[in-house]
Amino acid sequence: MQTPEPGINVGGALVPIPGHLATFHSSDAGGLRLAIPFIAEGLRASQPSFLVAAGGTLQRYQDALALQEGVDLAAAIDSGQFTVVQFHGTADQAIALWEQLFAHALSSGATAIRVVGDMESERAMFTSEDEMLRYEEAFEVFFKRYPGVVLCQYDVRAFGGSSILRALKAHPDLYAMRLGTFLN
Repeated sequence: MQTPEPGINVGGALVPIPGHLATFHSSDAGGLRLAIPFIAEGLRASQPSFLVAAGGTLQRYQDALALQEGVDLAAAIDSGQFTVVQFHGTADQAIALWEQLFAHALSSGATAIRVVGDMESERAMFTSEDEMLRYEEAFEVFFKRYPGVVLCQYDVRAFGGSSILRALKAHPDLYAMRLGTFLN
């Protein structure tokens, strides 16, 4: 049995496991700055990596990952090491899906799980922005049982101030970190 990881590097900051962080960006390139190295490092370390994204945003992530040295994205997808996650419905249904995905990853010997959620994509997977934020609040409690780090990526061009405030409240792990690292 492998020893659990003490933390995962995100943008030069060691994030303790479990970690559930929000990142905030105002450009497409800013949205990739932390997420691509985070996922690529996980794939190179054979850690299960999950990406919640759809449409053109998903394509942007996949194109950037395909350019990373030492990353064979097609092989990672085929082996199940890299999974694109999409769901539709309620916060409870989304949490139930994560429960299944994480249980499978851990039963396969994973010692660390990596997740990137593009929140603009995720918002479209729920019935409302309020339901998406309810999911974020539930995910914060749920994920504390798992060895890994989650980056919830917020494009500030797509969310209002009250949603950003609620997102900050749903990610208290961010408070102990250098906040500037997660602003792009």
